[in-house]
Amino acid sequence: MRYSQILLPTLKENPAEAEVISHRLMLRAGFIRKLTSGVYSYLPLGLAAIRKVEQIVREEMNRAGAQELALPIVQPADLWKETGRYEKYGPELLRFRDRHDRESCLGPTHEEVITDLVRREIHSYRELPLNLYQIQTKFRDEIRPRFGLMRGREFIMKDAYSFDVSDAMAEVAYKKMHEAYKRIFTRCGLEFRAVEADSGTIGGSFSHEFMVLAKTGEDTIVVCKECDYAANLEKAAIRSPAADSSLAGMQPMLKVETPGKRKVDAVCEFLKIVASKLVKTLVYLADGQPVAVLVRGDREVQEVKLKNLLGATDVELADDKQVFDATGVPTGYLGPVGIAIRVVADQEIAGMRNFVVGANEKNHHLTQVNMGRDFTVEAVADLRKVTPDDPCPCCGGPLALTEGIEVGHIFKLGTKYSEAMQAVFQDSDGGEKPFVMGCYGIGITRVVAAAIEQNHDQHGIIFPVPLAPFQAIILNLDCKDEAITRAAEEAYGSLQALGVETLLDDRDERPGSKFKDADLLGIPFRLMIGKRFSKDGLVEIRRRRDGFMEEVSLGDLPGILQARIAAEISG
Repeated sequence: MRYSQILLPTLKENPAEAEVISHRLMLRAGFIRKLTSGVYSYLPLGLAAIRKVEQIVREEMNRAGAQELALPIVQPADLWKETGRYEKYGPELLRFRDRHDRESCLGPTHEEVITDLVRREIHSYRELPLNLYQIQTKFRDEIRPRFGLMRGREFIMKDAYSFDVSDAMAEVAYKKMHEAYKRIFTRCGLEFRAVEADSGTIGGSFSHEFMVLAKTGEDTIVVCKECDYAANLEKAAIRSPAADSSLAGMQPMLKVETPGKRKVDAVCEFLKIVASKLVKTLVYLADGQPVAVLVRGDREVQEVKLKNLLGATDVELADDKQVFDATGVPTGYLGPVGIAIRVVADQEIAGMRNFVVGANEKNHHLTQVNMGRDFTVEAVADLRKVTPDDPCPCCGGPLALTEGIEVGHIFKLGTKYSEAMQAVFQDSDGGEKPFVMGCYGIGITRVVAAAIEQNHDQHGIIFPVPLAPFQAIILNLDCKDEAITRAAEEAYGSLQALGVETLLDDRDERPGSKFKDADLLGIPFRLMIGKRFSKDGLVEIRRRRDGFMEEVSLGDLPGILQARIAAEISG
């Protein structure tokens, strides 16, 4: 492709609307343009990078035995009502009515549609296992779309769905997809981790997120420095401390006056204790119903863990009025002893002795309190946020918290959708059983944005070779010089003949402008034909990733460049 003929509207200044690096660079490089909030047009180079991701995904999904199909983006509401998600999914589901007043929605995901297809077409265990996938545009009506392709309303996604006869076979499918995803992101040239994750609105019993590691990532992930354990912050498990149910060491409970001391720091300073000797009582509304949650004074509740424990659709921290309405006690003096609402506790509380809690009376706290003797709870579970000081739940090694960008998510769905939609098959004994399902998604457009977040410098994008819209760019540094122009054309033709994806910058622009644009676009190899060629017949090759330079003859250029590209792809 010739630069003079391609739609490539680069920008010199940073767009004011861009908040993150990938958004800024994709706008500046002429990869995307905003149509409306959260919706973008993909210009030629942006689409080329997207197609590179699609091709890698398609090859690995086919290799794993999945079959590609295409499902409608417009979905009837009746299917979503069968699973109960039409009401539960929330405002991100864009609902509308057609001219016949039939309710429909734009598909943010396709569990209902694929389950409906399979229940109509697959009837026997002999037709299983089955894995179907598509690469298609989705729409989620985000309340605050931002960060360009990182969190848009319209995006391209690969979603796959497996159907099996049993949990054991579904586990085989899950592991196969896990390995396929590792190959996909490795081939994309990305540094990533697979982390244990919460299943969210998709549901199911177990899931993993695939996170591209980047300092600008919007998610925090927890990784062990000594083993392969990794989880997102919502799911990160904490080792259960040893619990002691004996009465040994328990002191008599005492009520003490703590005038005006409502905050943890103030209470601890007044009583001359550390925060780890105090237990906070926090009131949450779980689907509108109050529940008291106990955590150590220096800990924070992980609300996703709480929601999962309670089986709630939504949990939120109660405000001061809601706390008083539920308990009759002002915020800051709540405690579990004699409280009138249900109580759950973080597992750490079970191992504590003689701690401080609110007395359920203004300006008072209780000291020397012990769970089991002075109060009971409905449930004990891992309910707090992990910290870097916590040991790995698998090996006990040190943990690190780092940032990542979710680009893929795989789920064990079980029979959540097949039971709700009565999607069954006849087993080998002649009985009917629901399909055991899995779900596997990759954000295709998000992969491109995440790759840029992970690979850039102050000059622009640094594309991994497998995702680059072009593998090389030839810079004709003097379009008025016939010999240089002839050499640039010869190099362009020979590289194209070898299948090297090449952009020829044939614009009559200053060399400095061409250098800046080449760096901005992030094309892996820059081939410069200018004064050095006029003097010694040499072409300069510059590797974008690290600035490595070498000089080669025009005749040797195709073979050497092809070898360099192959080395980059193979790692």
